[in-house]
Amino acid sequence: MDTAIQSAIPDFLELLGLDEEPVGLFYTDKQPEDGSFPKQCETPTREREQAGEIDWPGVFGKFSCVMRHILMARKQKKAAWFAADHFGCPGAAFWLGFIKPQTDTIINYISTGIPGWSEGELYCESSDAMGQVLQAIDPRPAPKPYVVIKPLSLFTEDEEPEVVIFFTRPEPLGGLHQLAFFVTNDPEVVQSPWASGCGSIATWPLRYLSQGLNKAVTGGWDPSARKFFKVDELSFTVPYAMFRAMVVRGKDSFLKQEAWQQSVRKKIARSKQVWSKEK
Repeated sequence: MDTAIQSAIPDFLELLGLDEEPVGLFYTDKQPEDGSFPKQCETPTREREQAGEIDWPGVFGKFSCVMRHILMARKQKKAAWFAADHFGCPGAAFWLGFIKPQTDTIINYISTGIPGWSEGELYCESSDAMGQVLQAIDPRPAPKPYVVIKPLSLFTEDEEPEVVIFFTRPEPLGGLHQLAFFVTNDPEVVQSPWASGCGSIATWPLRYLSQGLNKAVTGGWDPSARKFFKVDELSFTVPYAMFRAMVVRGKDSFLKQEAWQQSVRKKIARSKQVWSKEK
């Protein structure tokens, strides 16, 4: 990662009123030596499901949300990593690009349920509709064995994130939203499509990149993942090239003007005071 960008990040975050540095996501051939990661588990592919080879109680017995591991990485200033046999959540194995298509079991689980086992999460009105949605989303296949998410300060010179993920409450989020427009001149630069928590920070940003689109993605809406977000916190994910432009050009944008400095920053300070007692 560009050391000049790394060194400029603290001032950039201060300008936005953010106390926590963002994390970067990238795929790699090398398994991290340390970090937060799920237990090893058999990969739940559609082919193995149809052959009756998946031990679903065993898979769910090792369930571990991707956003939980990312929260640990954020708190402990270390990496979180995942792989085809270290996915934690069988839904995430799909969203992170390790399996495709999604299994019928998970499609039923997140929609209308499985008789005698699960009443379902009811995130879609029918399993058929959910299957069509997931097929249309079509996550980019993982280009390498491991996906790593870690604070930008931990990136070495030979590592570069594909996307950069902020976790923030609404006031700084408004600044990020406006800044994304400032560096792109695209009034539709910020998107917020339906997805799981990990789908919002990985699948959709990478999907837009694979289509040659320079888009930011607001996420964190997934009820199942909300427990791994702070109160009132959302995610905001941008391509690395957009992030670089934001860091370099932010100081010459609206962030130096009165509306931000005299109004929004006061609200940011009030927000920090309100949540300073959060445990």
